[in-house]
Amino acid sequence: ILFCMLSLQGMAQKTYFDVLINLVPSSFHYGEATDGLKDFKKDLKGLQAGVSFQAGVTPNLSLVSEFYFMMKGGRLTEGNALTDLPTKTRLYTLELPALARVHLGNLYVNAGPSVAYNLSGRQIWEETESTPKETLKLLFDGSEGSYNRWDAGVQMGVGYEFKLKKARLALDLRDSHGLVNVTNGMERKNRYLNFNILISKPWKTNPLAKR
Repeated sequence: ILFCMLSLQGMAQKTYFDVLINLVPSSFHYGEATDGLKDFKKDLKGLQAGVSFQAGVTPNLSLVSEFYFMMKGGRLTEGNALTDLPTKTRLYTLELPALARVHLGNLYVNAGPSVAYNLSGRQIWEETESTPKETLKLLFDGSEGSYNRWDAGVQMGVGYEFKLKKARLALDLRDSHGLVNVTNGMERKNRYLNFNILISKPWKTNPLAKR
């Protein structure tokens, strides 16, 4: 198997470096309480900005590492069983996914783990007829109801590459499932679905394709 992989090194997938700038809708999964909140849950859109590096290994396999800043969170409308009032919870996060990407012609599928670190956050209690708008800074001190710095999850998705004359255009759809509670004392996990359009030229050399 190793000999076959080495013999195919020269035909490996090309290597690309991309800049990510996107607006991503995110939400929280509340465990058993999610069903009771589904009519009150709304996506909260936030910025995603960073880089993506795809390194070809074989004709059908490449490894992808990414690093980006992202604004995650969730939104609940008025009358919900958790806060009753309309609220927005925002986390400012650094995230690092590592994916294996399988290429099937121009189509590809990818999946892998991701780890994230929450830099800070805030909760906004939106204005209603009886209450004014209020913004609270999230705590990360380990107390009941505070938030956790570290988060981890899995990402999976599909994409399609258009081979241009001197570059490639890739359409990438990704689903992210948080596996760690981001708050203490209740279940709250990050969820988001993002779509990226990537345009880049291949690197002249492929570091993983050399013998």
